[in-house]
Amino acid sequence: MTETIPEEPKSKSQIKREMQALRDLGKHLVELSPASLKKLTLNDATREAVVAARSMKREALRRQLGRIGALMREEDAERVVHALEQLSQPHRDQVRAQHELEEWRDKLLAGDTGLIDSLAQSYSGLDRQYVRQLVRNAARERGHEKPPKSARALYKYLNDLRSSS
Repeated sequence: MTETIPEEPKSKSQIKREMQALRDLGKHLVELSPASLKKLTLNDATREAVVAARSMKREALRRQLGRIGALMREEDAERVVHALEQLSQPHRDQVRAQHELEEWRDKLLAGDTGLIDSLAQSYSGLDRQYVRQLVRNAARERGHEKPPKSARALYKYLNDLRSSS
């Protein structure tokens, strides 16, 4: 005996929150580049509404976003959100890699010589002497209050090293 429990109807506030979430999703779609928008599978009416919203100003844009929100009710919102996350994933990976390179550079400039050894194990093409020279030059530049030319060169070298392996 399986009894089905009837679902309680959604409250008015819950419905409003869901509609606002769909409008926000529509606004995010309007802000996408045309190339990114083409990668998403949307029905024609939604796609046309998003493209039209790009040229609108203030109040017309607000009304159009409401229309896009209404059209989004017909779309699979979870699928669209997932596709948007997939579009932004390469950017997040790139930012994470840049932060890691900056951290390596900062540790090397702070005098962490053990990092050179661990990088040499990970990247066989690492020129230890060149890295040490860049670290020394960067310290000298900091002492003389010069622009961080060597620190930038160290970052570029680490970036090139990572991309070559």
